Amino acid sequence: MTADVDSERAGDGPGERPDRARGEGSGDHELFRDDWGIPHLRAADALALARAQGHATALDRAWQLETERHRVLGTSASHLGADAVDWDRFVRRARIADTARRCFDRLAPRTAAWVTAYVDGVNDGLAEGAQQAPEFAAVGLTPGRWEPWTPLGVWLSTHILFAGFPTKLWREEVARRLGEDRMTLFATDGPGTAGSNGWLLTGARTATGAPIVAGDPHRFIEDPGVYQQIRLACPEFDVVGLAVPGIPGIAHFGHTGHVAWAITNAMADYQDLYRERLRRTPDGGVEALGPDGWYRAHAHTETIEVAGADPERVEVIETDRGPVIIGGGPESTAPGPGEGISLRYPPRVTGELGFDALPALLRARTVADVDTALDRWVEPVNVVLAADTAGGTLHRVAGHVPVRPYANRLRVVPADDPAYAWREGEAAPLPRTEVDGSNRSGASDGSGDSGGIAVMANERGLAAPLGVEFAPPHRARRIAELLGADTDWTSGAQAAVHTDTLLASSRPLLSLLACAPDLGPSAERLRDRLLRWDRHMEADSTDASLYARLRSDVVHRLAAHPALESITGEDDPWRSAAYPALFRPWLAAVPRIGYALESLLTVGLLPYEDRLALVAASAEAVAAAAEETPPGPWGELHRLSPWQALPDRPPAGSAGSADSGDSGDSGAEAIRPGVAGDHDCVLSTSSVPGVTDLFARGPAARYVWDLAHREDSRWAVPFGASGAPGSAHHRDQTPLWVRGELAPVVTDWNLLHRTTHHRTTTSHRTTSHRTTRHPEENPAVTVAEPVAPALRPAVHEQKVEGFGTVRLVPVDPAADAELLHGWVSEERARFWGMLGHTREQVREIYEFVDSLPTHHAYLVLRDGVPAALFQTYEPDADPVGECYDVQPGDFGIHLLIAPAEDEGAVKGYTDALLTVFIAYVFSDPARLRVVVEPDARNERAIARMVRIGFELGPEIRKPEKTARLAFLTRAALGLA
Repeated sequence: MTADVDSERAGDGPGERPDRARGEGSGDHELFRDDWGIPHLRAADALALARAQGHATALDRAWQLETERHRVLGTSASHLGADAVDWDRFVRRARIADTARRCFDRLAPRTAAWVTAYVDGVNDGLAEGAQQAPEFAAVGLTPGRWEPWTPLGVWLSTHILFAGFPTKLWREEVARRLGEDRMTLFATDGPGTAGSNGWLLTGARTATGAPIVAGDPHRFIEDPGVYQQIRLACPEFDVVGLAVPGIPGIAHFGHTGHVAWAITNAMADYQDLYRERLRRTPDGGVEALGPDGWYRAHAHTETIEVAGADPERVEVIETDRGPVIIGGGPESTAPGPGEGISLRYPPRVTGELGFDALPALLRARTVADVDTALDRWVEPVNVVLAADTAGGTLHRVAGHVPVRPYANRLRVVPADDPAYAWREGEAAPLPRTEVDGSNRSGASDGSGDSGGIAVMANERGLAAPLGVEFAPPHRARRIAELLGADTDWTSGAQAAVHTDTLLASSRPLLSLLACAPDLGPSAERLRDRLLRWDRHMEADSTDASLYARLRSDVVHRLAAHPALESITGEDDPWRSAAYPALFRPWLAAVPRIGYALESLLTVGLLPYEDRLALVAASAEAVAAAAEETPPGPWGELHRLSPWQALPDRPPAGSAGSADSGDSGDSGAEAIRPGVAGDHDCVLSTSSVPGVTDLFARGPAARYVWDLAHREDSRWAVPFGASGAPGSAHHRDQTPLWVRGELAPVVTDWNLLHRTTHHRTTTSHRTTSHRTTRHPEENPAVTVAEPVAPALRPAVHEQKVEGFGTVRLVPVDPAADAELLHGWVSEERARFWGMLGHTREQVREIYEFVDSLPTHHAYLVLRDGVPAALFQTYEPDADPVGECYDVQPGDFGIHLLIAPAEDEGAVKGYTDALLTVFIAYVFSDPARLRVVVEPDARNERAIARMVRIGFELGPEIRKPEKTARLAFLTRAALGLA
């Protein structure tokens, strides 16, 4: 058997030929963990990997998954009690579960199978995961069964409030009480409750010359966390990223080794509220008034079970616009007689959620691949940044925004007026822009881009045509300013941007303070102190605390001002019984004033003299209080207050538990640490000015994706990889997160801790699970089932820069027979000597090779994908030894490159592989000379041998070909 060493592939995607049928995934997977307990999964194929992801998530996040399932179904109150009824009522009325079913039914078949495989893994692991989660016992709950559509429901319930449709209710109240011209007085281009940051540095701005993508999504912080650090590897792809527990794949933040992407909320408006006129029919049904008159609406009644209380009934009504979420039912108080408000949102209308993009993202190798995948994205609407190892970049908006009148974006519109209907089948064009690849200096333009830098921070930039209110420009400008100061950025240096605490929105208040007249001595001292302050909200800063006191007092004085009395105090919209309690956070006046403080102190509401007087009064009051009680460090006040489905329950015997003898302060510190930042800082830890210095929104994760060396990437989450109290990895990342530090992304499998080889079931509707071990782990156990190449121990593993990780694994004749038969039976491999062989004959040959102590066959995996067949032999035990004078230390090799599957050749492909093979051969000091025997007519192969240092020998005649011997010595490589 000889090799045509120059059998170059025509593409970079080795594996089976497109016309060869592929069987269902075998179910093999391996689970590894790094030192932070982060799961790294390796499986035989994409379906097995999806099952593995579901299974690992169930092990680590069982309580979180169960919580999310109940939130989708509107059954949380059944075990959490009356506090959860408002949410249950909303998701039932909004028909979240039914919409998820519709969207699942419209998935492409391959995507549906992939999502179902994930669900099978979840169901397979939930019982085991629940044993580690004490919350189940605390509420007397056992894990329920996930359905194939449940992940889509989790995604919907997680993001249904993302576009902020309740703000339209607030604007309605402002217009009614203060006048139509004041409707957008509290627009968040003054304030931002919080927002995500993301940025891209092109190679012109980095030390390596390759791009960096970094940022931090700011969301309500939950415990366990809303993001899950994970690695997903199979022969088709190897991706690290931040997954959402309950959702397969990696939607928002990922790095495939070839391309990386990240998102922020585009602040687009794509959900509408319609004021419905409803009436009851004699038979108890419901009719709604539409543009063509009265018609029968869908209506049915459901029962919400409530732990510790009587069940509650909810009437679910749906008009032609959408589900009625306010009013219209017997248990609610409608805005007016026979009225209700319906919600129209894209997935309910189109039956599309965008999940078909998820598996495509995992397979992406270029920004063009990411771009194409995101053409299928629907909700939420995001701004996307991406970069690849070739230097390509992407900056675009992805999602679905309906085409309808601008008024729909602002307020509740009449359902019976056809002027406010969506234009059927149409979507607004999605903006995109080029990323300037230079390192020119200068301010960012409206797109968020400047020389070699692109920034996305929820500002009124690229997505401006799609929304109404955006975050202030401060974070975007500050990030661009910081990045623009250097052209030698590294991945490790990005933490300085993540943790920047400059509060630019303090300027209007401090400017008024500087001009405030007739201040007393204490207030003068306060003014002098704050005007000398560097405006950074550092955790150890008492000046930051003093500023926060002043800001809060100003907010309360504004709220009490006659100009706003119609929306504050007893008239505060949040007190209105017209709206469900769930929407009260959007309707409360004091937080609205606090977030809009910058704009309210700048334009419109009060004359300049009144603003000066108000700030002066606040300065006097705060100065007097500070004389009595000096401010402490900001970090003592500004603490994390995460959402938990159940209050924190420390494990017995731990600090803070009932039997530990500890006061519990250390436990409180673990869950509620003091942190720097504020809502308009890059470190956007968003307190509520005028209400509390605590914060519930902030960086739900941080990431740095390095396109030069993926192993130099970094990440962190607020708590840890595990959602199980008592786990070593429950909150081990909190100290990192508080300090703004990041954990390394480990990509070398040899540095990971291997747990157990799993074999999950291939049936999409069964939940049986059993675990096996590799023979080397337990010699008494024999594993009869074939192990996929990506899961086999490697005899050699080597990373080649710009090429990928190459692993040599032993050929399994039975498992690999079909793959090898496809390779060796092609005309291009005729010199391999197996042309015309059957699959069984190929298997028998490699079983014979496997039986020989002098000959070995290896599959070559490039990033987990079969790329070549590599064979070694001892020449004096091979027919070639009869054709030349074998020297001690000679070691022969054969190489067959896999057939082409993808377009385009990879430059230097065979050279890269040969580099690995030679390194492997010479890793044994007993091997002194490599022997190859390409076909004598193969001039390209022979030239390649000479180029890398082989010395040509004589031609030899073999039965199947005339070959040219070539030899590579240790001395030629400088290894002697």
